Amino acid sequence: MPGLPPPPPDPLPRGEGEYCCCRRPFRMALIRCAWAEGGDAAMQAYHDNEWGVPHHDDCALFELLTLEGAQAGLSWRTILARRAAYREAYHGFDIPRIAAMRDPSLERLLTSSGIIRNRLKVYSVRDNARVALQVIKEHGSLDAYLWSFVDGEPQVNGWTQMGQVPAKTALSDRMSKTLSKRGFRFVGSTICYAFMQATGMVNDHLVTCFRYKESGHAEH
Repeated sequence: MPGLPPPPPDPLPRGEGEYCCCRRPFRMALIRCAWAEGGDAAMQAYHDNEWGVPHHDDCALFELLTLEGAQAGLSWRTILARRAAYREAYHGFDIPRIAAMRDPSLERLLTSSGIIRNRLKVYSVRDNARVALQVIKEHGSLDAYLWSFVDGEPQVNGWTQMGQVPAKTALSDRMSKTLSKRGFRFVGSTICYAFMQATGMVNDHLVTCFRYKESGHAEH
């Protein structure tokens, strides 16, 4: 006698896909913000896992402030490809260690590192670290100071098209002027707004993006 037909395969765990008519699993395509849709794997990973997620660690905040400043005149893809080199060059973005760097160390970065070799940008990181230490002394943390610009709460926007997303706002203008007055460098309004987007101070994922509600602070 022929044996019984094999049982159908167990369904995939919830969230891992569905079965089509040929019993092969398929996955729904993720919808991302337009700037990440055509990006390479590193750009998509950054969008999917980090961009727009609230950051509250001082070193992480200082890293993104540095990287956004380094991006001035360049593409984010260029900076992202050098992120590991920046972490190595600047001691994992340990703020006190950066503040203590001497000129010869910074000069070496201009000749033998994988970072953007722009003298003003390279030296500005040490200058910013020294200002950041003063901020930490006054406010307890860089986190508390920077997040005070949004009253400690992320601003959730509801953009439906990339053309609606601003390059700067009145808030980023105010942050830029305040940081510049304190002595921070490479903190123009556009850089400040990109920083706020990156650190989750504003949620600028498009409402159609799968990260809009997953970023941890979108209204449901």
